[in-house]
Amino acid sequence: MKPVAYTAPRIFTGSEWLHHHALIVNGGVIEAVVPSTEIKETDYEVKTFRDGFLAPAFIDIQIYGAAEKLLAVYPTTEALQALADYCAAGGATLCVPTVATNSVEVFKHCIDAVTAYWQAGGKGVYGLHLEGPWINKEKRGAHVEAYIHAPTIEEVKQLLQYGKGVIKIITLAPEVCSNEVMQLIQSEGIIISAGHSNATYEQATDAFNNGITTATHLYNAMSPLQHRQPGLVGALFNHSTAMCSIIPDGHHVDYAAIAIAKKQMEERLFVITDAVTTTNTGPYHHQPEGDKYVCNGTLSGSALTMHKAFQNLVTHAGICIEEALRMCSFYPAKVLQQQHTYGILAPGYRAQAIVLNDNLELLHVINA
Repeated sequence: MKPVAYTAPRIFTGSEWLHHHALIVNGGVIEAVVPSTEIKETDYEVKTFRDGFLAPAFIDIQIYGAAEKLLAVYPTTEALQALADYCAAGGATLCVPTVATNSVEVFKHCIDAVTAYWQAGGKGVYGLHLEGPWINKEKRGAHVEAYIHAPTIEEVKQLLQYGKGVIKIITLAPEVCSNEVMQLIQSEGIIISAGHSNATYEQATDAFNNGITTATHLYNAMSPLQHRQPGLVGALFNHSTAMCSIIPDGHHVDYAAIAIAKKQMEERLFVITDAVTTTNTGPYHHQPEGDKYVCNGTLSGSALTMHKAFQNLVTHAGICIEEALRMCSFYPAKVLQQQHTYGILAPGYRAQAIVLNDNLELLHVINA
């Protein structure tokens, strides 16, 4: 088979704009980025997008389900495929399905589902994100209190062993977990995200200085920034490396607060959808309320796609197109420690891109 040449009037590589260039793709990997004038149809299968520009595809590292199949309720390959399809339709070719605070049995079923999905050749699922149950009850949000607890070493060992290679991220409250527990999780190469936490500024800063690299949904379910108690938000604003996700749907966070956070955190702020789906069984009954979801009267998730999140950043939060694209692609890749594989259109990177027009409408998704 011939390599494929994707051409467009403009390409945003993730770091710069190129005009009248082409992505040369072979075997799912970008081989080169060259001027369109160098492309000969005898050498390549040429695919031209005349009305749009190419940019790196999005990555969503926190999403719970799609098509009325919450993963925690439907831990199946079919539910994962529906979730991956939902993400891809919104420009995200890589996702990390997420399970909120739940029983160990539910976590294990979801681990089994991801393993089966991979074994069946399923694509687009990077691994599993466990949000809880080792969080702070005072900042539980919509999480079910009965499952929330501080973990024992033995409990953590057993879950990590069962989920070895599948669990990629764990959201926990550092103030309720021992240093031994957090070191054990990190020793398995799992990313710890501080979230659903009532940590003091000092506790949070200490956690970020000792290997916790990121935090979960800025402002939501975390100790706020106050002038005498800076909290987790203040620790994030004042840290030099800690990253944090944010949900730009206009419900979880006011857009002005997103703009403020962006000025403080710059490249350390990235996007998640935190998207759920209508659910009538299990401990979480997510129900749509306009363009958001509630559970027992509490805001419980968004109805976002990554494409809509990107548009909101530009339209409502005043963030430039380039930075909004990076917040939805390169920065999540960095959180996953995959910034040399995803989130950039350059030789050696995965050939995953989107095509947007000047109105920022999504025209096409490339997932070679």
